Amino acid sequence: MSAEGGSKAIIAALSANLGIGVTKFGAWALTGASSMLAEAIHSVVDSGNQILLLVGKKKSTRAADDTHPFGYSRNRYYYAFLVAVMLFSLGGLFSLYEAWQKWQEPEPIDSWAWVPLVVLLLAMVMEGLSLRTAIKEANQVRGKLGWFAYIRRSRSPEIPVILLEDTAALVGLVFAFFGVSMTLITGDGQWDAVGTAMIGLLLVTNAVILAKETKSLLMGESVTKEDLQRIRDAFAVSPLTDVIHLRTMHLGPDDVMIAAKVGVAPGAQIDQIAADINDAERRIRAEVPAARLIYIEPDLRHSLKEPPRE
Repeated sequence: MSAEGGSKAIIAALSANLGIGVTKFGAWALTGASSMLAEAIHSVVDSGNQILLLVGKKKSTRAADDTHPFGYSRNRYYYAFLVAVMLFSLGGLFSLYEAWQKWQEPEPIDSWAWVPLVVLLLAMVMEGLSLRTAIKEANQVRGKLGWFAYIRRSRSPEIPVILLEDTAALVGLVFAFFGVSMTLITGDGQWDAVGTAMIGLLLVTNAVILAKETKSLLMGESVTKEDLQRIRDAFAVSPLTDVIHLRTMHLGPDDVMIAAKVGVAPGAQIDQIAADINDAERRIRAEVPAARLIYIEPDLRHSLKEPPRE
């Protein structure tokens, strides 16, 4: 996923959430519906999350220095993890608290009853347009992967985060519509509380999924199976065909580190080994452009100690 593509989806989602959030707060002020307040807070949290993703992308471009010799690419993973924290605390827990309060003291929606339904329908349209943008961006890179597999295997956090957020937003709007509609039909404000609780549980679930995926990225994931095979193929056609060990790690979505130990012929000259290593590095970068750091250590296979037998 290109930086431009990721930013386009983020900005589309941010624009939608800012507009939706204002109308939701207005509807809550007129009706007092807790489902509208939960959805308004949801939009505020999502807007903050999209700003965090943009900040992470910006900070990740800083050049490496003595303190961070491998660069700042992992900022994108850190800020994506903050998104999960905000969804859980400010979004999910607040909605559950509001649902509990409304359940204890239910109130019918008497004035401006049509306002929340109109606002929710308009919000569904805007969220749908935002989700469509994210889907288009994801389709450029996910290939034949299913959506769940793409979210799990993607090394770029922005588009999966937007996909999950927008999907949760649409489902949350359906929950809010259900709660408000049932309150209007029955006159029982506890239905409003039920809709709010459903939104809270949805946000908590979404946050847990995001936290799990971004935690794995923060710890350092290897390249995909496809990229790993490309690296092995590059070695296979280089002078260094005897790969003893190969390790890879994503420092960032577009920043890969590769470490390999390769076997060389006994008596090989240092200048020839250096030339072979340079040749292998060029071939690897041609296959995997994100391979910024490549460390290749030459060794003699027969000099390696046999691993202890169990």
